Amino acid sequence: MRIMIVDDNDTNLTLFEQIAKRVAEDVVVTCHPDPIEALQNATASLPDLVVVDFMMPGLDGHQLLEAIRLLPGGRDVPIIMITAAGERQVRHRALELGATDFLTKPVDATEMRVRLTNLLALRRSHLAQKNRNKWLAEEVRKATSAITAREHELIVRLSRAAEFRDPETGGHIQRMAHFSRMIAAGLGLPDDQCDLILKAAPMHDVGKLGIPDAILLKPGRLTDEEFSVMKRHPSIGHAILDGSESDLIRLGAEIAYYHHEKYDGSGYPFGLKGKDIPLTGRIVAVADVFDALTSTRPYKTGWTVEEAAKFLETGRGTHFDPACVDAFLAAWPDILATRARFADDGGH
Repeated sequence: MRIMIVDDNDTNLTLFEQIAKRVAEDVVVTCHPDPIEALQNATASLPDLVVVDFMMPGLDGHQLLEAIRLLPGGRDVPIIMITAAGERQVRHRALELGATDFLTKPVDATEMRVRLTNLLALRRSHLAQKNRNKWLAEEVRKATSAITAREHELIVRLSRAAEFRDPETGGHIQRMAHFSRMIAAGLGLPDDQCDLILKAAPMHDVGKLGIPDAILLKPGRLTDEEFSVMKRHPSIGHAILDGSESDLIRLGAEIAYYHHEKYDGSGYPFGLKGKDIPLTGRIVAVADVFDALTSTRPYKTGWTVEEAAKFLETGRGTHFDPACVDAFLAAWPDILATRARFADDGGH
Protein backbone atom coordinates (compact mmCIF):
# COMPACT_ATOMS: atom_id res chain seq x y z
CA MET A 1 0.00 0.00 0.00
CA ARG A 2 1.36 3.45 -0.90
CA ILE A 3 0.72 6.64 1.05
CA MET A 4 1.48 9.94 -0.69
CA ILE A 5 2.16 12.96 1.52
CA VAL A 6 2.13 16.45 -0.03
CA ASP A 7 3.30 19.45 2.01
CA ASP A 8 5.67 22.28 1.13
CA ASN A 9 7.02 22.35 4.70
CA ASP A 10 10.00 19.98 5.04
CA THR A 11 9.57 19.64 8.80
CA ASN A 12 5.98 18.55 8.39
CA LEU A 13 6.95 16.10 5.64
CA THR A 14 9.53 14.44 7.89
CA LEU A 15 7.10 14.19 10.81
CA PHE A 16 4.20 12.87 8.70
CA GLU A 17 6.47 10.35 7.01
CA GLN A 18 7.57 8.86 10.33
CA ILE A 19 3.97 8.59 11.52
CA ALA A 20 2.82 6.99 8.25
CA LYS A 21 5.58 4.38 8.30
CA ARG A 22 4.24 3.08 11.63
CA VAL A 23 0.78 2.34 10.18
CA ALA A 24 1.62 -1.05 8.63
CA GLU A 25 4.64 -3.06 7.54
CA ASP A 26 3.69 -3.07 3.87
CA VAL A 27 3.25 0.70 3.64
CA VAL A 28 5.49 2.63 1.23
CA VAL A 29 5.53 6.39 1.88
CA THR A 30 6.35 8.95 -0.81
CA CYS A 31 6.82 12.60 0.17
CA HIS A 32 6.41 15.60 -2.15
CA PRO A 33 7.08 19.23 -1.25
CA ASP A 34 5.92 20.23 -4.76
CA PRO A 35 2.17 19.60 -5.42
CA ILE A 36 2.68 19.67 -9.21
CA GLU A 37 5.31 16.94 -8.91
CA ALA A 38 2.94 15.02 -6.64
CA LEU A 39 0.17 15.20 -9.23
CA GLN A 40 2.54 13.91 -11.93
CA ASN A 41 3.49 11.03 -9.65
CA ALA A 42 -0.16 10.23 -8.91
CA THR A 43 -0.97 10.31 -12.60
CA ALA A 44 1.80 7.80 -13.35
CA SER A 45 0.94 5.54 -10.38
CA LEU A 46 -2.17 6.13 -8.31
CA PRO A 47 -1.48 6.00 -4.53
CA ASP A 48 -3.72 4.18 -2.07
CA LEU A 49 -4.02 7.13 0.30
CA VAL A 50 -3.16 10.83 0.02
CA VAL A 51 -2.35 13.31 2.80
CA VAL A 52 -2.33 16.88 1.48
CA ASP A 53 -1.83 20.27 3.08
CA PHE A 54 -4.18 23.07 2.03
CA MET A 55 -1.81 26.04 1.79
CA MET A 56 0.81 25.30 -0.89
CA PRO A 57 2.37 27.21 -3.81
CA GLY A 58 1.63 26.17 -7.40
CA LEU A 59 -1.46 24.13 -6.52
CA ASP A 60 -3.35 24.49 -3.28
CA GLY A 61 -4.92 21.52 -1.54
CA HIS A 62 -8.29 22.04 -3.22
CA GLN A 63 -6.79 22.08 -6.70
CA LEU A 64 -4.69 18.99 -6.06
CA LEU A 65 -7.66 17.19 -4.53
CA GLU A 66 -9.84 18.01 -7.53
CA ALA A 67 -7.12 16.91 -9.99
CA ILE A 68 -6.59 13.56 -8.25
CA ARG A 69 -10.33 12.86 -8.22
CA LEU A 70 -10.35 13.29 -12.02
CA LEU A 71 -7.68 10.61 -12.54
CA PRO A 72 -8.79 7.07 -13.56
CA GLY A 73 -9.68 5.38 -10.25
CA GLY A 74 -9.01 8.63 -8.40
CA ARG A 75 -12.51 8.88 -6.95
CA ASP A 76 -11.88 5.77 -4.84
CA VAL A 77 -8.65 6.94 -3.16
CA PRO A 78 -9.03 8.18 0.45
CA ILE A 79 -7.71 11.75 0.78
CA ILE A 80 -6.97 13.52 4.08
CA MET A 81 -6.64 17.29 3.99
CA ILE A 82 -4.67 19.14 6.65
CA THR A 83 -6.09 22.55 7.55
CA ALA A 84 -5.65 25.18 10.22
CA ALA A 85 -8.16 25.38 13.04
CA GLY A 86 -11.16 27.52 12.15
CA GLU A 87 -10.88 27.18 8.36
CA ARG A 88 -14.52 26.12 8.05
CA GLN A 89 -14.98 27.37 4.48
CA VAL A 90 -11.86 25.52 3.39
CA ARG A 91 -13.24 22.29 4.83
CA HIS A 92 -16.64 22.79 3.28
CA ARG A 93 -15.08 23.27 -0.15
CA ALA A 94 -12.83 20.26 0.38
CA LEU A 95 -15.88 18.11 1.18
CA GLU A 96 -17.56 19.29 -1.99
CA LEU A 97 -14.46 18.26 -3.95
CA GLY A 98 -14.38 14.81 -2.37
CA ALA A 99 -12.14 14.98 0.72
CA THR A 100 -12.46 11.84 2.84
CA ASP A 101 -11.20 13.16 6.18
CA PHE A 102 -9.40 16.09 7.86
CA LEU A 103 -6.55 16.72 10.26
CA THR A 104 -6.11 20.02 12.10
CA LYS A 105 -2.78 21.74 12.66
CA PRO A 106 -0.90 21.19 14.84
CA VAL A 107 -1.33 17.52 13.91
CA ASP A 108 -1.63 15.05 16.77
CA ALA A 109 0.59 12.04 15.97
CA THR A 110 -1.72 9.44 17.53
CA GLU A 111 -4.80 10.84 15.81
CA MET A 112 -3.02 10.89 12.45
CA ARG A 113 -1.79 7.32 12.82
CA VAL A 114 -5.26 6.03 13.71
CA ARG A 115 -6.93 7.92 10.86
CA LEU A 116 -4.36 6.60 8.37
CA THR A 117 -4.82 3.07 9.70
CA ASN A 118 -8.60 3.25 9.37
CA LEU A 119 -8.52 4.72 5.87
CA LEU A 120 -5.97 2.18 4.65
CA ALA A 121 -8.21 -0.60 5.99
CA LEU A 122 -11.07 0.95 4.02
CA ARG A 123 -8.87 1.08 0.92
CA ARG A 124 -7.85 -2.59 1.32
CA SER A 125 -11.49 -3.59 1.67
CA HIS A 126 -12.44 -1.63 -1.43
CA LEU A 127 -9.65 -3.19 -3.51
CA ALA A 128 -10.57 -6.67 -2.29
CA GLN A 129 -14.20 -6.10 -3.26
CA LYS A 130 -13.15 -4.69 -6.61
CA ASN A 131 -11.01 -7.76 -7.29
CA ARG A 132 -13.86 -10.03 -6.22
CA ASN A 133 -16.25 -8.23 -8.56
CA LYS A 134 -13.74 -8.64 -11.37
CA TRP A 135 -13.44 -12.35 -10.55
CA LEU A 136 -17.22 -12.73 -10.45
CA ALA A 137 -17.54 -10.96 -13.82
CA GLU A 138 -14.99 -13.35 -15.30
CA GLU A 139 -16.84 -16.35 -13.85
CA VAL A 140 -20.11 -15.06 -15.33
CA ARG A 141 -18.37 -14.64 -18.68
CA LYS A 142 -17.08 -18.21 -18.52
CA ALA A 143 -20.50 -19.56 -17.56
CA THR A 144 -22.17 -17.58 -20.34
CA SER A 145 -19.61 -18.87 -22.84
CA ALA A 146 -20.27 -22.44 -21.70
CA ILE A 147 -24.03 -21.97 -22.12
CA THR A 148 -23.52 -20.47 -25.58
CA ALA A 149 -21.26 -23.38 -26.52
CA ARG A 150 -23.91 -25.88 -25.42
CA GLU A 151 -26.56 -23.99 -27.37
CA HIS A 152 -24.35 -24.06 -30.44
CA GLU A 153 -23.75 -27.78 -29.98
CA LEU A 154 -27.50 -28.36 -29.76
CA ILE A 155 -28.01 -26.41 -32.97
CA VAL A 156 -25.27 -28.32 -34.77
CA ARG A 157 -26.77 -31.64 -33.69
CA LEU A 158 -30.31 -30.62 -34.69
CA SER A 159 -29.05 -29.40 -38.04
CA ARG A 160 -27.09 -32.60 -38.52
CA ALA A 161 -30.18 -34.69 -37.69
CA ALA A 162 -32.16 -32.83 -40.37
CA GLU A 163 -29.21 -33.16 -42.74
CA PHE A 164 -29.15 -36.97 -42.41
CA ARG A 165 -32.80 -37.12 -43.46
CA ASP A 166 -32.28 -34.76 -46.38
CA PRO A 167 -30.33 -35.34 -49.58
CA GLU A 168 -28.48 -32.08 -48.80
CA THR A 169 -24.87 -32.34 -47.62
CA GLY A 170 -22.98 -30.98 -44.65
CA GLY A 171 -21.16 -28.68 -47.05
CA HIS A 172 -24.45 -27.01 -47.94
CA ILE A 173 -25.17 -26.25 -44.29
CA GLN A 174 -21.73 -24.69 -43.81
CA ARG A 175 -21.79 -22.73 -47.04
CA MET A 176 -25.22 -21.19 -46.67
CA ALA A 177 -24.48 -20.25 -43.05
CA HIS A 178 -21.32 -18.40 -44.07
CA PHE A 179 -23.09 -16.83 -47.05
CA SER A 180 -25.74 -15.59 -44.63
CA ARG A 181 -23.12 -13.98 -42.41
CA MET A 182 -21.53 -12.24 -45.41
CA ILE A 183 -24.89 -10.81 -46.45
CA ALA A 184 -25.59 -9.61 -42.91
CA ALA A 185 -22.17 -7.95 -42.75
CA GLY A 186 -22.75 -6.35 -46.15
CA LEU A 187 -25.99 -4.88 -44.82
CA GLY A 188 -24.08 -3.25 -41.97
CA LEU A 189 -25.35 -5.41 -39.12
CA PRO A 190 -23.18 -5.43 -35.96
CA ASP A 191 -20.56 -8.17 -35.72
CA ASP A 192 -22.32 -9.93 -32.84
CA GLN A 193 -25.55 -10.10 -34.86
CA CYS A 194 -23.67 -11.40 -37.90
CA ASP A 195 -22.10 -14.13 -35.76
CA LEU A 196 -25.50 -15.04 -34.34
CA ILE A 197 -26.89 -15.43 -37.86
CA LEU A 198 -23.91 -17.62 -38.80
CA LYS A 199 -24.71 -19.94 -35.89
CA ALA A 200 -28.49 -19.91 -36.33
CA ALA A 201 -28.72 -20.28 -40.13
CA PRO A 202 -27.98 -24.05 -40.12
CA MET A 203 -31.34 -24.55 -38.38
CA HIS A 204 -33.28 -23.27 -41.37
CA ASP A 205 -34.44 -26.73 -42.49
CA VAL A 206 -34.74 -28.47 -39.13
CA GLY A 207 -38.49 -28.77 -39.81
CA LYS A 208 -37.73 -31.39 -42.47
CA LEU A 209 -37.47 -33.81 -39.55
CA GLY A 210 -41.25 -33.88 -39.68
CA ILE A 211 -41.60 -34.54 -43.42
CA PRO A 212 -42.21 -38.18 -44.52
CA ASP A 213 -39.29 -39.86 -46.28
CA ALA A 214 -41.44 -40.67 -49.30
CA ILE A 215 -41.71 -36.94 -49.96
CA LEU A 216 -38.42 -35.69 -48.57
CA LEU A 217 -36.32 -38.24 -50.46
CA LYS A 218 -38.37 -38.42 -53.64
CA PRO A 219 -35.92 -38.06 -56.58
CA GLY A 220 -38.39 -36.56 -59.02
CA ARG A 221 -40.74 -33.59 -59.03
CA LEU A 222 -43.27 -33.43 -56.20
CA THR A 223 -46.98 -33.49 -56.91
CA ASP A 224 -49.06 -30.54 -55.75
CA GLU A 225 -50.27 -32.56 -52.79
CA GLU A 226 -46.74 -33.63 -51.88
CA PHE A 227 -45.49 -30.08 -52.20
CA SER A 228 -48.24 -28.93 -49.83
CA VAL A 229 -46.85 -31.36 -47.27
CA MET A 230 -43.28 -30.18 -47.93
CA LYS A 231 -44.35 -26.58 -47.35
CA ARG A 232 -45.14 -27.48 -43.75
CA HIS A 233 -41.47 -27.76 -42.81
CA PRO A 234 -41.03 -24.05 -41.92
CA SER A 235 -43.90 -24.29 -39.44
CA ILE A 236 -42.58 -27.58 -38.07
CA GLY A 237 -39.11 -26.09 -37.65
CA HIS A 238 -40.53 -23.09 -35.85
CA ALA A 239 -42.55 -25.35 -33.54
CA ILE A 240 -39.41 -27.34 -32.67
CA LEU A 241 -37.39 -24.25 -31.79
CA ASP A 242 -40.04 -21.83 -30.52
CA GLY A 243 -40.29 -20.74 -26.89
CA SER A 244 -36.60 -20.84 -26.00
CA GLU A 245 -35.03 -18.19 -23.76
CA SER A 246 -31.86 -18.41 -25.86
CA ASP A 247 -31.36 -15.57 -28.36
CA LEU A 248 -29.61 -18.03 -30.65
CA ILE A 249 -32.40 -20.60 -30.70
CA ARG A 250 -35.07 -17.89 -31.00
CA LEU A 251 -33.24 -16.59 -34.06
CA GLY A 252 -33.10 -20.13 -35.43
CA ALA A 253 -36.87 -20.40 -34.98
CA GLU A 254 -37.34 -17.14 -36.89
CA ILE A 255 -35.09 -18.25 -39.75
CA ALA A 256 -36.80 -21.64 -39.97
CA TYR A 257 -40.20 -19.94 -40.17
CA TYR A 258 -39.50 -17.28 -42.80
CA HIS A 259 -36.69 -18.43 -45.13
CA HIS A 260 -39.16 -19.56 -47.83
CA GLU A 261 -41.06 -16.26 -47.94
CA LYS A 262 -40.55 -14.27 -51.15
CA TYR A 263 -40.15 -10.52 -51.45
CA ASP A 264 -43.19 -10.17 -53.73
CA GLY A 265 -45.47 -12.09 -51.35
CA SER A 266 -45.61 -15.35 -53.35
CA GLY A 267 -43.68 -17.43 -50.80
CA TYR A 268 -44.81 -19.58 -47.88
CA PRO A 269 -46.01 -20.27 -45.22
CA PHE A 270 -47.60 -16.80 -44.82
CA GLY A 271 -47.17 -15.05 -48.16
CA LEU A 272 -45.51 -12.07 -46.47
CA LYS A 273 -44.27 -9.27 -48.67
CA GLY A 274 -41.23 -6.97 -48.66
CA LYS A 275 -40.01 -5.83 -45.27
CA ASP A 276 -42.88 -7.58 -43.52
CA ILE A 277 -40.59 -10.60 -43.86
CA PRO A 278 -38.04 -10.56 -41.00
CA LEU A 279 -34.60 -9.55 -42.24
CA THR A 280 -33.04 -12.87 -41.26
CA GLY A 281 -35.54 -14.70 -43.44
CA ARG A 282 -34.68 -12.45 -46.39
CA ILE A 283 -30.95 -12.98 -45.82
CA VAL A 284 -31.13 -16.77 -45.58
CA ALA A 285 -33.43 -17.00 -48.61
CA VAL A 286 -30.64 -15.64 -50.83
CA ALA A 287 -27.90 -17.76 -49.26
CA ASP A 288 -29.94 -20.98 -49.30
CA VAL A 289 -31.25 -20.68 -52.86
CA PHE A 290 -27.85 -19.81 -54.32
CA ASP A 291 -26.18 -22.83 -52.75
CA ALA A 292 -29.05 -25.15 -53.60
CA LEU A 293 -28.87 -24.07 -57.25
CA THR A 294 -25.11 -24.61 -57.51
CA SER A 295 -25.10 -27.97 -55.70
CA THR A 296 -25.17 -31.27 -57.60
CA ARG A 297 -27.62 -33.82 -56.21
CA PRO A 298 -28.57 -37.37 -57.28
CA TYR A 299 -31.67 -35.92 -58.92
CA LYS A 300 -30.15 -32.81 -60.54
CA THR A 301 -27.01 -31.22 -61.94
CA GLY A 302 -25.74 -28.10 -60.21
CA TRP A 303 -25.79 -24.76 -61.99
CA THR A 304 -22.65 -22.77 -62.56
CA VAL A 305 -22.04 -19.97 -60.09
CA GLU A 306 -22.55 -17.46 -62.89
CA GLU A 307 -25.96 -18.96 -63.73
CA ALA A 308 -26.99 -18.90 -60.08
CA ALA A 309 -25.79 -15.29 -59.66
CA LYS A 310 -27.84 -14.33 -62.71
CA PHE A 311 -30.87 -16.02 -61.14
CA LEU A 312 -30.43 -13.90 -58.00
CA GLU A 313 -30.16 -10.72 -60.07
CA THR A 314 -33.27 -11.64 -62.04
CA GLY A 315 -35.13 -12.29 -58.78
CA ARG A 316 -34.30 -8.91 -57.22
CA GLY A 317 -37.55 -7.43 -55.95
CA THR A 318 -39.61 -10.52 -56.75
CA HIS A 319 -38.15 -13.58 -55.07
CA PHE A 320 -35.40 -11.76 -53.15
CA ASP A 321 -34.79 -8.59 -51.17
CA PRO A 322 -32.71 -6.42 -53.56
CA ALA A 323 -30.45 -5.23 -50.73
CA CYS A 324 -29.66 -8.82 -49.74
CA VAL A 325 -28.83 -9.75 -53.33
CA ASP A 326 -26.55 -6.71 -53.65
CA ALA A 327 -24.77 -7.55 -50.40
CA PHE A 328 -24.28 -11.14 -51.55
CA LEU A 329 -22.85 -10.18 -54.94
CA ALA A 330 -20.61 -7.53 -53.36
CA ALA A 331 -18.94 -10.34 -51.40
CA TRP A 332 -18.36 -12.43 -54.54
CA PRO A 333 -14.64 -13.25 -53.97
CA ASP A 334 -15.46 -14.44 -50.44
CA ILE A 335 -18.44 -16.40 -51.75
CA LEU A 336 -16.20 -18.34 -54.14
CA ALA A 337 -13.59 -18.89 -51.43
CA THR A 338 -16.27 -20.27 -49.09
CA ARG A 339 -17.52 -22.64 -51.78
CA ALA A 340 -14.00 -23.98 -52.17
CA ARG A 341 -13.46 -24.25 -48.43
CA PHE A 342 -16.66 -26.21 -47.80
CA ALA A 343 -16.82 -28.21 -51.04
CA ASP A 344 -19.02 -31.31 -51.00
CA ASP A 345 -17.11 -34.50 -50.29
CA GLY A 346 -19.81 -36.86 -51.46
CA GLY A 347 -21.15 -37.62 -48.01
CA HIS A 348 -22.44 -36.10 -44.78
